[in-house]
Amino acid sequence: MATAAVLPPSATTKPSWKPIIVDSHPSLVGRDDFNPSKHLAFKKAPKTYTMKEIGLPEDQGISPIAVSEPFPLFTQEAVMRMRQEVLSQEVLDNCQYSSNLSHCQLRGFANKYAPFVYDVWKSPETLAIVSKIAGIDLVPEMDFEIAHINISVKTEEERQEELAAFRERAEYEADEGIAGCPWEDDKPIVDWHCDSYPFVCVTMLSDCTTMIGGETALRTGTGDIMKVRGPQMGCAVILQGRYIEHQALRALGTAERISMVTSFRPKCPKIRDDTVLTTVRPISNLSELYNQFSEYRLEILEERIRQQLKELREFNSTGRRVPTKKLKAFFEEQEKFLAHMNKEMVDDEQVVKGAIDDSHLLTKKDEALPRKRPRQT
Repeated sequence: MATAAVLPPSATTKPSWKPIIVDSHPSLVGRDDFNPSKHLAFKKAPKTYTMKEIGLPEDQGISPIAVSEPFPLFTQEAVMRMRQEVLSQEVLDNCQYSSNLSHCQLRGFANKYAPFVYDVWKSPETLAIVSKIAGIDLVPEMDFEIAHINISVKTEEERQEELAAFRERAEYEADEGIAGCPWEDDKPIVDWHCDSYPFVCVTMLSDCTTMIGGETALRTGTGDIMKVRGPQMGCAVILQGRYIEHQALRALGTAERISMVTSFRPKCPKIRDDTVLTTVRPISNLSELYNQFSEYRLEILEERIRQQLKELREFNSTGRRVPTKKLKAFFEEQEKFLAHMNKEMVDDEQVVKGAIDDSHLLTKKDEALPRKRPRQT
């Protein structure tokens, strides 16, 4: 058997790219702590689509809500503060990863190098907004998964070449009467995948006013492709990504696309937690990932046992018969819960750096082609 490229404690490389917006108007950004009244731009809940509306079983996920349309979440000042921390030299030097799904990602930095970003996603006000739109009370998955960053950067020459190719192809397809979007089959920023975590909030940190494309494509229950338009700077989209196959489509007309993805799980310990580590093991510091995964899962187990013990004592104190079948069902559920944890924590030496297989997908590759052209939302 060939030797695998195993993840070292910190799998990072020096960045070969530079952000387009570097400390834009630094004197105006400031160093204030996160203030919800100052930094949140949320006004009203956006339109959402249910699991049923996109052809998926209503009970497939943990909420009836599948995805939201983009909505304003952060002010420009908040975005610039987050960019300041996300693109700091410490983060770029110590927290950069890549995989076969995405070439440039920043992970696991918020609780170490980005106090403003960390406070944003721990804020009760932010969590209330995300939970309201998701249709279920949520909490951040774990500290390591706060503000995962996907980055795509092009030179001005590359940007102009892409636009020229796009115009040429669009004119040809218009002349030939070919329907659809000329760039839709191009290589995506992040390929088809299901998230490891129940819900995500995707926030745009780049100026996308000149962007063509850049949508999130969802595979519906009928096999069709549904596109959700990409958010503008400071705007966000909520997606129940664990249960819906999706990809981030390539964007044209912009030299930079930096998106922030924060993952969430159900707040209530009684609700099932379908978290897997399939798409994140190969792009993580395994010690941190496994420790935080174990800690929150054991806290869930601890609370479940505490609640079950309380109920058991109440039965005993009132002289009622202990419900044996219910107890055994509880024990079996927790056995499965622990077995799942054990399965997800693959031995370090078996984890191949940057290699994410297809086991997270709901659809096999030979079944993945859409039957119809994508529909836009």
